Amino acid sequence: MKKESTETGRTFFAPHLTVRNVLAEMEFCKAAFGAVELRRFSNPDGSVHVGELSIDGALFHLHEEMPNSNEMSPETLRGTTSAIGLFVPDPADTVRKAVAAGGCETNPVKDYDYGYRQGTVKDPAGHVWLIQKKIESKDA
Repeated sequence: MKKESTETGRTFFAPHLTVRNVLAEMEFCKAAFGAVELRRFSNPDGSVHVGELSIDGALFHLHEEMPNSNEMSPETLRGTTSAIGLFVPDPADTVRKAVAAGGCETNPVKDYDYGYRQGTVKDPAGHVWLIQKKIESKDA
């Protein structure tokens, strides 16, 4: 039995990131990564409950932390257990934009022996973004 995604007919990952303030995280992602807002679901008070965004066609969701839920923000957990890998053409430029948008560079961009150029940014909500691109091996 073939499994299909909801829109593209192929399987793909779509991270679901829990945050305390969805609107603020949406604005960070737009400024830092050029994310495009696809849709949002608002609460009666005007705050955003869920934001659906895309970075160069890569779909992801931002979801409001809710009381009595097992989905918690890095702020509540005082850290996170995973990093979001974002492959981009120019990691250094993307890290600069993320820092300018309010993120914190936790590891500078550099080349690694395993063939990746990577740097790490923590966003204002506490999620860790591994900004990277594959590079040619020096041995190749």
